[in-house]
This record gives sequence, C-alpha cells and structure tokens, in this order.
Amino acid sequence: MTLPFDGAISAFHQDTAPEEIRRAIKTADKDDILDASYPYKSQMKRKDYEREMDDLQVELVKLQAWAKQTGARIAIVFEGRDAAGKGGTISRFRTNLNPRGARVVALSKPSDTEATQWYFQRYIDHLPAGGEIVFFDRSWYNRGVVEHVFGFCEPEQRKHFFQQTPDFERMLVDEGIHVFKFWLNVGRAEQLRRFLKRESDLLKQWKLSWIDVEGLKKWDAYSEAIQETLERTHTKDAPWTVIRSDDKKRARLQAIRHVLNSLDYAQKDAKSIGDTDPKICAGPEIWNSSNSKAAH
Repeated sequence: MTLPFDGAISAFHQDTAPEEIRRAIKTADKDDILDASYPYKSQMKRKDYEREMDDLQVELVKLQAWAKQTGARIAIVFEGRDAAGKGGTISRFRTNLNPRGARVVALSKPSDTEATQWYFQRYIDHLPAGGEIVFFDRSWYNRGVVEHVFGFCEPEQRKHFFQQTPDFERMLVDEGIHVFKFWLNVGRAEQLRRFLKRESDLLKQWKLSWIDVEGLKKWDAYSEAIQETLERTHTKDAPWTVIRSDDKKRARLQAIRHVLNSLDYAQKDAKSIGDTDPKICAGPEIWNSSNSKAAH
C-alpha cells in the first residue's frame, strides 16, 4: 500500500520523534492513555460511554427543539491540535439532530477576494440564524495559531487579530448569539499514534494534509501560539473551554455536557445530563497543566 506524503508520518515516528514519544507508543496497549499527566490511566469503557451518550442525545434533541421554537442562535467553535478529535465530537453532537438546523462550517483557505476583506468577514455569513445551531470546524482562530506557526500571516496582522477578537465576540454575544469556544487538546504521543493510524487506513487518509505532516515538527511552536491565543482571547463574554481529548469518548461526553448544562432549554433533565468533569473539561488552566514539560 502506498502511504500518503511518501510515508512522511512513519518516517517522523521512526527517525525524528523524541525517544519518550516512540517508547510510549511502542509499549502501550490499545486502550492505554499515553500522556502521564492525563487524570485517567485507560480509556472509558464503551458500554458506559454508550449509556451516557444515549441520555445526552435525548437532551440534544430537546435543545434543538427549543432553539427552533424560541429562535435561539447557537454558535459552537471547535479548535484544537491536529487529530484532537474535533470532527468526531461535532459528529456526535449532530447524530440525532435535524441537519437543516444544525450546520457544520469548515472553510477552506481564503479566496483571492476574501484575502482582501476584513478578516472576520467571511465568517459572518455563516453565523446562525434564528433556530440554528452552527458548528465551526476550525474558525477565525486560524490566524492565532496555524497561520502564525506556518508564516501565513504577518506579525502585525496577528496583533490586529488579537486586538479585534474580544470585541468581535462581545458583539456576537450582545446580539444574543450563544457562543461556545472549545479547545480540544491531545498529548504529543497520542497525536502521533492517531496520525500513524490515519496514514495506514485507506478510509481515513483523506483526513491528512501537508499541514498535519509539517506540523508534527512544530509541536513547541504550536504550544507557544496556543498558549498566547488562549491567554489573549479568554474573556468573560466568550471564555474558552478546554477539553483534554486523549480519550475521545470522555472528550465527546464532556463537550456535549458543557453545552447542555450552559443553556436553559425546555424540558431539560439535569440528572440525565450529569456534571462535567473538571479534570477533563475546564478553563485554560487545564491546558497549561497538560502542556507542562513533564507532559511532553
């Protein structure tokens, strides 16, 4: 089988990845958590996950019905490291929702025309109308992290972005839009393990891009950019919620719980939703703890 990008991910794993990362991948069982700083040693049991997810799916259907009846507008931003599970989490949000009122926005790089516009302009057209839930699979935060790490924007452009973002998001909230911002974080060894799996799976190779391959070499640069982005755009009006996603099952449950617990929709069953786990789902402080030198 021909591997994408000439097997660059396997080559990175064999020749370039830090020894402790290679060792963690080599010695782990399938369900082991690779990051020593993660608060659980193994992944959640599927039976428990499916039982909890079933309850949350019922609540999500109630939430959408309430949004349609009241005209509520909900925008959920998903950001995170590559292979952190953004797409899979969005998919679980939408499993039983009417797709007409639950859109995914995943924009490609700006066109020549869009590149001349106000940076936020192309995102505004995709904000939710009354009764809609919109999931942004990456967002305007590309400028804070990816564009910066790869030199796709000038330092002054990024500085301007950080100056404008809190006001832009404050306007959305003042307009009455319910804004959620998730940062999904995954440890370095787990990220590489997921990339290796994608590289060898014909059904998942489409998820890989040149950015993913080159990004493996830029872990520290990403870490610095992420930390600065969280610090400068975590506000009272639009706070960041960090999800530690080394276990995809726990991450999906926690993200859904956070949204459901944050909205006062009709026929809400708080007991079925349950509480979020602050070790997995909290503010930027848990991103800092999961990205300590020991966690690398």
